[in-house]
Amino acid sequence: MRCARCAHENREGRWFCSECGGPLALSCPSCGFGNEAGEKFCGGCGARLAASPPAGVPRFSAPQAYTPSYLAERILTAKPALEGERKQVTVLFADLKGSMELLADRDPEEARKILDPVLERRWTRSTCAKAR
Repeated sequence: MRCARCAHENREGRWFCSECGGPLALSCPSCGFGNEAGEKFCGGCGARLAASPPAGVPRFSAPQAYTPSYLAERILTAKPALEGERKQVTVLFADLKGSMELLADRDPEEARKILDPVLERRWTRSTCAKAR
């Protein structure tokens, strides 16, 4: 079994690399399922397993290492446009009783479809009440 960290070939049955000590079973970041080194997709949920970088090699050493030169030039020339402007905003945080239990296992888009009509109706009523 080849170690994903240092590429050392290990004998079958080992749980950790005999060269670098890294785990030979990779846990899925999505579901935690234990996958063997070298597998591209999780055996528990089917999610793509990211290959870990070799030990001692920084993932991103400097912005120049991963930013294409044409993009870096564009960012530097458009710097004033990227800075934007300051605005004062008001933010309202509200909780609807029981909403967390109702929405806990739902997809965010599905949750929004459920809550939007309630919030719209509530906002319209409170706005109308203040206008009277």
